[in-house]
Amino acid sequence: MTTWIGTSWKMNKTLAEARAFVDGLVAARDALGGVRAFVIPPHTAIAAVRERLPSDVPVLVGAQNAHWEPAGAYTGEVSMGMVADAGATLVEIGHSERREYFGETDDTVARKVAAAAAAGLTPLLCVGEPAEVRAAGGEIDWIAGQVSRGLSRLAAHDLRKVVVAYEPVWAIGDLGREASPHEIAPVMEMLSTRFGPGGDARHKISAVLYGGSVNRFNAAALLDVPGTDGLFVGRAAWDVAGFVELVRIGARAGHGRQPDAG
Repeated sequence: MTTWIGTSWKMNKTLAEARAFVDGLVAARDALGGVRAFVIPPHTAIAAVRERLPSDVPVLVGAQNAHWEPAGAYTGEVSMGMVADAGATLVEIGHSERREYFGETDDTVARKVAAAAAAGLTPLLCVGEPAEVRAAGGEIDWIAGQVSRGLSRLAAHDLRKVVVAYEPVWAIGDLGREASPHEIAPVMEMLSTRFGPGGDARHKISAVLYGGSVNRFNAAALLDVPGTDGLFVGRAAWDVAGFVELVRIGARAGHGRQPDAG
């Protein structure tokens, strides 16, 4: 099983800073094998990052958002085709910040997942429960519902294109706290068996990642949680040294995994 290690820069990095990050990746290219690594710049830097990355540096480039319509009068939006044209191969969809600050609903998330798959992109579907749901013990049903609704407009043959990232809302951002492996284990097991590689081969997505206050000190333990195919990292991977170290941790974890099927 390939281990995924990736990061979204959110609303950070100028073009110069983005290019400097890529130059650091190029210098560390020998450490980047053995995982499926990805970076998700802001829209302004997608093309610059893709153009700066040599073909022998195995890092995928993503987009943080895109509209479900292929074109139209949607001022300020970009389409799936546009981000693909800029060099993205995956699209982050449904992050809790998009849901909270920009009013994204399960329906708009589902539309975006289907549009990304139709455009040949990998939908990176983000899900996560708020603190009050976790406190009430409702996280399993909450997450299962978010994933089911997020995949509801997707053709069955496109399920394999999807990656799900479980990011508890209480574990992300400046005020987030680290989740323990014990806390996330039931959710990761549910996602893997119900939707992911551990489930029914006829109805499985590609991978299930964990994200939320991930750093170099807890990454190995989080990757050891059954059902976890990789990590979606925030600020701990925003500098090259941090990103490369997490890739190394992911590669070591991957050595003990079963090979990808077929």
